[in-house]
Formats: sequence, C-alpha cells, structure tokens
Amino acid sequence: MYVALRRAWLLVVVLLFLSFAGARAAWGATPTAYSTVTVRSGDTVWSIAAARYPGADTREKVGEILAANDLHDALLRPGQHLRVPSS
Repeated sequence: MYVALRRAWLLVVVLLFLSFAGARAAWGATPTAYSTVTVRSGDTVWSIAAARYPGADTREKVGEILAANDLHDALLRPGQHLRVPSS
C-alpha cells in the first residue's frame, strides 16, 4: 500500500514538472520570421544558406531551411519557393 501511494505521488510530481516545463517553453518561444526565396537553376540549399547568412555556420542554416520547408533531402527544383528564416 505504501509503495503504491509513493508511486502515485511521484507520478503527480513528474506530471506537474512536465506541464510547467512545457508551458514555460510555449510562453518563452518567439515566432520565427520567414522570407521566401525562389530557387534558380543551379541553386542548392547550401548555396542559398551561404549567401543569406554570411559568417554563420552554414550547416546549421541548411538544417533550419530544410526544417522550415519540411524537406527530407536537399533536392531543389528551379521555380520552387523556399521559406527561409530571416536571421
């Protein structure tokens, strides 16, 4: 009986912690501003990231562009529109 009560309290504490942590993350998050880039012939995600963010870690920016566009590979088509984080 004591073990079951102890587990129940532990579960309550963990759930409260997770709910407060999630709420804090949701309130603290700032929306990302995006601009649109139209892909031209010869463009790659890498070249777009390098041109848009000079001095930044290009690998990180490539990942952000892929995530913003829900892309699972870096294949681009001329005329395709990409959402690119503004900064």
